[in-house]
Amino acid sequence: MGKEGVKIEIMDTTLRDGEQTSGVSFVPHEKLMIARLLLEDLKVDRVEVASARVSDGEFEAVKMICDWAARRNLLHKVEVLGFVDGHTSVDWIQRTGCRVINLLCKGSLKHCTQQLKKTPEEHMADIVNVVHYADEQDITVNVYLEDWSNGIKDSPEYVFQLMDGLRETSVKRYMLPDTLGILNPLQVIEYMRKMKKRYPNTHLDFHAHNDYDLAVSNVLAAVLSGVKGLHTTINGLGERAGNAPLASVQAILKDHFNAVTNIDESRLNDVSRVVESYSGIVIPANKPIVGENVFTQVAGVHADGDNKNNLYCNDLLPERFGRKREYALGKTSGKANIRKNLEDLGLELDEDAMRKVTERIIELGDKKELVTQEDLPYIVSDVLKHGSIG
Repeated sequence: MGKEGVKIEIMDTTLRDGEQTSGVSFVPHEKLMIARLLLEDLKVDRVEVASARVSDGEFEAVKMICDWAARRNLLHKVEVLGFVDGHTSVDWIQRTGCRVINLLCKGSLKHCTQQLKKTPEEHMADIVNVVHYADEQDITVNVYLEDWSNGIKDSPEYVFQLMDGLRETSVKRYMLPDTLGILNPLQVIEYMRKMKKRYPNTHLDFHAHNDYDLAVSNVLAAVLSGVKGLHTTINGLGERAGNAPLASVQAILKDHFNAVTNIDESRLNDVSRVVESYSGIVIPANKPIVGENVFTQVAGVHADGDNKNNLYCNDLLPERFGRKREYALGKTSGKANIRKNLEDLGLELDEDAMRKVTERIIELGDKKELVTQEDLPYIVSDVLKHGSIG
């Protein structure tokens, strides 16, 4: 169990990393709508809305979001990814009206020497140069240590050299990404604890990727290890296999760790649907919390148990997330399930009629036909009129 009531800051990167999902591109007004939903409805602590220098459309989107955020006193919560490129990214961000740069630095020796072809000292000098320039422009700096997971694994002395070199600067947060999604929870605990031990008073964020389907588990391991912030996306959108989905992270933090966030859970489902619609990426029906089917019981024994004191319910009550429990109808439904659906419709049947309706639904289920609550009145009427199940 996590420490009672530990406070976790949520940074949502649906609009930046989420937009790196293959085939996803939000137009400026969609970005503004999503930013508004994230900050005002869901109440995430921060949003990363774009990468600097990408395009004119991106510039317009960031400008729109920042204009809106400034009027709502939320500007300090809007962040843009920038690069170690002298004054270029900082100037781009400054022109949009944004006040926070998330500076992408190299978090592994391999990336530094092989991609940048620079020594750690040269890269360090370049970073400090950008940080000082951002200070002059009154722009807050967070740094990403890109490929941190490989860095801390294969070249920890490089990671420490970088962190030590930035200690004296104004950097506010150190954001540690598992850029290639290679870590498991045990490694996250081991490496995060190393970071915490060495930099106890530093604000650390963890940014997971889901390549091994471990993003959510790794996020929780990071919380257990004492990180202050987590990066999520709506519906788990993001590069390759995506990021940690906000809905799952929120539910687990609350129910399993008593962690405290500012998230308004009741809005998760609505925001999820908007992002599904804008992104064109369909939410799998069995995706926890937000999937179409996750609050639908099919087995009759479950409906019966729910009638007798919610025996098949856990802490994930659908109402928490602005949803309601449903009982699907099929060949395993049984009378309890059907009765529950009839009750919802205000219909009461005697035992004989119930038996006939149940038999009809089982017969349809055998033919793989899906019966919904909307079909029930027609089935009831048909069965009662004709008195047969033929």
